[in-house]
Amino acid sequence: MRITGIYAALVALLILILAARVMLLRFKLRVGIGDGGDRQLAKRIRAHANAIEYVPIALILLLLVELNQTQPAIVHGFGITLLVARVLHAIGLSLRSGTSAGRFLGTTLTILVIAAMALLLLWQTFLR
Repeated sequence: MRITGIYAALVALLILILAARVMLLRFKLRVGIGDGGDRQLAKRIRAHANAIEYVPIALILLLLVELNQTQPAIVHGFGITLLVARVLHAIGLSLRSGTSAGRFLGTTLTILVIAAMALLLLWQTFLR
């Protein structure tokens, strides 16, 4: 559980940074709910919300992979990939609302790491 704790803490800090960016712009624009029609605020809200949508399941899977006594290097590989993916996605979505390399790579890596952990858990459960 110590390995998962590292990545849970780092991703939590990223989520707090994304939340702070939303709060600061809300305060500046005096927008309490929604995005007030501001495109920059809408992008920041989505960057934060997207992390909130994907990170919990990824961390649950990471913890289960670790608890299954998977090689620490593999657990770290999944954790690093998740962290890099979320940072890339946040940067990509923060820069532009359309497609961007960061958003594409972040989304792709997030989906791949979640799928890889899920498949590894199934393999460990049924085929090992």
